[in-house]
Amino acid sequence: MLGLCLGLLLLATGLPAATVPPVQTVFVILLENNNWSAFKGSASAPYLNGTLLPAASHCEQYYNPPGIHPSEPNYIWFEAATNFGVFNDADPAINHFSTTNHLSALLTRAGISWKSYQEDIDGTYVPLTSTNNYAPKHNPMVFFDDVTGTNNRANAFGIAHIRPYTELATDLANNTVPRYCFITPNQVHDGHDAVAPSFNVVRQTDDWLATEVPKITNSAACQNNGALFITWDEGISGDGPIGMIVLSPLARGGGYFNNRHYTHSSLVRTLQDIFAVNQSYLNDAANATDLFDLFTPFGVSGTTNPVSGGFDLLTTGVIPGRTNVVQVATVLTNWSSISTNTLPANALSNQFRVTDANAAGATSRFYRVLQLP
Repeated sequence: MLGLCLGLLLLATGLPAATVPPVQTVFVILLENNNWSAFKGSASAPYLNGTLLPAASHCEQYYNPPGIHPSEPNYIWFEAATNFGVFNDADPAINHFSTTNHLSALLTRAGISWKSYQEDIDGTYVPLTSTNNYAPKHNPMVFFDDVTGTNNRANAFGIAHIRPYTELATDLANNTVPRYCFITPNQVHDGHDAVAPSFNVVRQTDDWLATEVPKITNSAACQNNGALFITWDEGISGDGPIGMIVLSPLARGGGYFNNRHYTHSSLVRTLQDIFAVNQSYLNDAANATDLFDLFTPFGVSGTTNPVSGGFDLLTTGVIPGRTNVVQVATVLTNWSSISTNTLPANALSNQFRVTDANAAGATSRFYRVLQLP
């Protein structure tokens, strides 16, 4: 049966349901050098304010790490939750690291696919220096020796994982995108360089988002419980707040926002949790608050019914209008269905209850909920 597993519960031990939303594919778009106040409510950002924010969840108090400037150390932070002492925009020939304790390396070891999609590269070599409006300071993966073969332009692994942004559209259309897609527009589209005719970096960024974001959000990869994070590298003066916007079928959406304090370490921690490469959090990610408040809470919980001896299950966070199948197993490879529920599309609650009457006397039973497309 195809579907989305919303949670797993073991009767015998009363294990709590997972709090991590079951995101399948992650897209991160990283933009440049602007405070949130420059975008929110700006007439120069009609798409962001009129289309994105009403559909998304966002943060009002998201910052670059304290005192971390300029761009490059912030980009490195997205990979490692630290800047390794870098406070400049030097090429990988000067700033490069032999550590394998960074996000894309964790994904590789876990067998999770990833690519860094960079606008204005051609994909025939590892882009260690600037070309067209591409800058390596905006591409964190090129600073790690295990990705580049220690600054080897011909390194096959680096070439395969750092791809031209133009390939993303094809990968989306063919539903062959990797599970983690890190996206950097060129220095015009990301708001770094003001150019004619508007000389307005906010408008340049907004125009690019208006063209490119629907390609992602309308794709099968995003519709099938993907998540798009849009954020900025640093505040224009000081540390922010800067923007953090989340679009996902699993997000609260509808303009939801919070005032919790976050930094780039929060995104790193969130990504480690989503991809379950969180046996040890990377550097400052261990101290960060995750971004899961921006997503609809979900899970499976349960208690033994004192009258029947069965097990009463409560599933929270299901999407109204979707069909949900509750399944039970005594071993994790042998599932059977015990209930099918479809919440009305206009349901005011995202919960439903089910009783497993056959649980009486069981020493262990596993439960899961599949949410069908």
